Amino acid sequence: MIAELDRVGAEIRCCLDRPAWALSDNELVDAVDAVHALQQRLAALHLRLVREVGGRAVARTHGATSTTVWLRNRHRLSTPAARRLVTLATTLDTAPPAVADALARGLLTTDQARTILDVLTALPNHLGAEAIDKAVQLLIDWAAQFEPAILRTLGNRILDHVAPDLADEADRAALHTAETRAHDRRHLTLSTQPTGQVTLTGLLDAETAAVLHAALDPLTTPTGPGDSRSPGQRRADALGDICRLALHTGTLPDNGGDRPQVVVTTSFDTLAGQLGTGTLDTGLRLTPEAVRRLACDATILPAVLGGTSQVLDVGRQRRLFTGPLRRALVLRDGGCAFPGCDRPPRWCDGHHIRHWADGGTTDLANAVLLCDHHHRLIHHDSDWTVHLGPDGHPEFTPPAWLDPTRLPRRNHYHHRA
Repeated sequence: MIAELDRVGAEIRCCLDRPAWALSDNELVDAVDAVHALQQRLAALHLRLVREVGGRAVARTHGATSTTVWLRNRHRLSTPAARRLVTLATTLDTAPPAVADALARGLLTTDQARTILDVLTALPNHLGAEAIDKAVQLLIDWAAQFEPAILRTLGNRILDHVAPDLADEADRAALHTAETRAHDRRHLTLSTQPTGQVTLTGLLDAETAAVLHAALDPLTTPTGPGDSRSPGQRRADALGDICRLALHTGTLPDNGGDRPQVVVTTSFDTLAGQLGTGTLDTGLRLTPEAVRRLACDATILPAVLGGTSQVLDVGRQRRLFTGPLRRALVLRDGGCAFPGCDRPPRWCDGHHIRHWADGGTTDLANAVLLCDHHHRLIHHDSDWTVHLGPDGHPEFTPPAWLDPTRLPRRNHYHHRA
């Protein structure tokens, strides 16, 4: 297979050397169609290989928490793109063979294949094999004419074409299923952009959406004739107000051993009104004005930093990684310190670099923040080692079978002060 892929790659390189301007209009259209069909065939092969990677647990062998994370790190994909790839590969593996075959022949795009699989999953369990085969073929035929959104709309009424006697009953069941699915699919994602802004995306079920609207609406009313904020800006401000109100109640559960709090790293000069910036524990930077504004309504927790941004002292240390010591770990590591892991501090525990049972001390010089998966990996896989680099930040040395040079690696997903 590798030799065949190399041959295909060489042929594509030859095509890249040919000038597109030399093609006639008809040849140009034919070339675009041919490339599109080839992309779908390659996608079908890619999905089959990704499914095999997942089945063999290659990701965990390489130290990743999942196939999604492994793909993200190895091929520099976004997390959503890697997740969609793994989900489609898994679903396609158990789907009717006609769907995978149509994708391999270039008759479907991956988005169309995903839509067809969603439609087939929603069909009644007692639908006969003949009706399912008819539905599959009809959806593939429609895919030759319609893009995914229209294909999904048509697919929602597929029973009218393949099993009319079941359509009404299935429609009622589908409404119930849609309600349950909306609850199961609820999620909220906060994605930090290079600018420091955060993009909110997600899905809410109807009940939660009603609660959110009820909480937001009273806070989104314009404050007066001089309020020039757009409706979207007013909603953003209202969400921040609601979160501040929740933090002030003191009733939120502890987070990593501490009550929920906003942690800002700054200098005395900044607080005193001079130039300088602050850094949140999420890695985002704040203006001096924002730091002083937060300080007006916060308990100040001193953190003394050395010249290389090493945390030198955050108060009296304890036996466990809690309180000031945990805050120091979060401040230094920003989340799981294992290379390629993006899990945030609240998902992580402190790990003794030299184990407690072996006489290791509970202090910052012997600590690293690790998520549950990588905590187990370091404890049970002696091929991976961790130490603090010259600047006091964690470095991980991979096993020789993974990297013969055993070059130390660092996590670059989290902010480093």
